[in-house]
Amino acid sequence: MTHIFPRRGRSLASGQRSELTVIATDGKAEVIFTATEVIEAPNWSADGQWLVFNAGGRLYRIAPSGGTPGPIDTGALANLNNDHVLSPDGSTIYVSSDDGHLYALPFAGGTPRRVSNTHDTPFHYYLHGISPDGATLTYVAVEQRGDERQANIFTIPSAGGPDTRLTDLSMPNDGPEYSPDGRWIYFNSELAASRPGHAQIFRMNAVDGSDLEQLTFDSQVNWFPHLSPDGRLVAFLSFPPGTLGHPADKHVLLRLMSPEGENPRVLASFFGGQGTINVNSWAPDSRRLAYVAYPRG
Repeated sequence: MTHIFPRRGRSLASGQRSELTVIATDGKAEVIFTATEVIEAPNWSADGQWLVFNAGGRLYRIAPSGGTPGPIDTGALANLNNDHVLSPDGSTIYVSSDDGHLYALPFAGGTPRRVSNTHDTPFHYYLHGISPDGATLTYVAVEQRGDERQANIFTIPSAGGPDTRLTDLSMPNDGPEYSPDGRWIYFNSELAASRPGHAQIFRMNAVDGSDLEQLTFDSQVNWFPHLSPDGRLVAFLSFPPGTLGHPADKHVLLRLMSPEGENPRVLASFFGGQGTINVNSWAPDSRRLAYVAYPRG
């Protein structure tokens, strides 16, 4: 078991571990790396050669077959969270920092470039998706509006530019991600919740937020929809009924369904939650995906 990452933020309990796992759509799973520190949110590189994850405020990469992770140079940024995405051409990693901003940096590592804007009122960016052409990022903004803190979905050009609001809702929204054809943004929301925390999966027009459609209708608390590269499947994380937000250390389900919300099925059940699949972790072949479990004992 490996002890190589700086300790920052959430810690594991005594005897708990992080298991970076690769699972096929038929359910065959393999733990490729284990650590005693918190590691989170694997991305798969466009060429299929690497998984990128965060730990201790920094980024690392590891081969999907396992081995020893190597650090990615993030320059002066040492406070990265688990919201990061890779450009479709494989050249760039876009990251969220705990300073509230979004940055771009070379996949090989290097000096970060800030993408996000400065706002007159509190406005914290949490990155989740990138358009198929790499030109646009979609993110959740936690913004102060009067006496309320709201979480809504926006887009911004990956080169930098104006923020475009797609939702204007008082209830929480999170996890926006583009469909492979660029038509839709999938996300989770409490828009239809009958009780606090009861998030379900939705999709909307990626340009203007129109054509809103609810896709899941069950008792689970459903988060983080991730579209497979071939557009045939959506992976998402289901928390137990009654869960508020997306906490760590819960018995969760990794589920698959069609892009229209049909034929949901459980792919895996494990102890996880926050950090498990916050970002898209599908392999380029659409036959595998990666996640992190946090078993105890």
